[in-house]
Amino acid sequence: MKCEKFKRERLELAYRAHVFDVYNDYLVLPDGRRVVYDLIKHSPGACILPVCDDGRIVLVRQYRNAIDEITYEVPAGFIDVGETPKDAAIRELREETGYIARNVEYVTKTVLAIGTSDEQTYLYIGRDLMFEKTEPDENEFINCEYIEIDDVDRMIKNGEIVDSKTLIAIYAYKCSLT
Repeated sequence: MKCEKFKRERLELAYRAHVFDVYNDYLVLPDGRRVVYDLIKHSPGACILPVCDDGRIVLVRQYRNAIDEITYEVPAGFIDVGETPKDAAIRELREETGYIARNVEYVTKTVLAIGTSDEQTYLYIGRDLMFEKTEPDENEFINCEYIEIDDVDRMIKNGEIVDSKTLIAIYAYKCSLT
């Protein structure tokens, strides 16, 4: 079978949440059959991997209720209305770590759960860091961790770093080192 786009007949809102909406997505397949998929329309986000002058990376540790674990992640958050992805990444870096990156490089855009959601996250690498002060949101309880790049592979292998946007940002950074 040849790969072809499906034809969307309609989207029907099933549930509205704080940061995403769930839809029934009525589609017609290339062979004419009809199917209904679940589709999550999600607000876009931005993240940034802060890199210290000595090569260590800065990750935040925070509790994530969806998996009931404390995770290692790059600073990240939603893009506010009227804000560019780069500005959102810079803002999140300052809020969550207290750092300002004087050099911010765009890496890529990623879709985090491509089979069920349109959630896009724009990834950046931040260098030439200057500490100012943290400004976490009132419901964020975050610690900053400074990690040697040589320790990252072990942490990934041991399941200590599992967040997909973080894994992609680390991979992109490590590729830039070669």
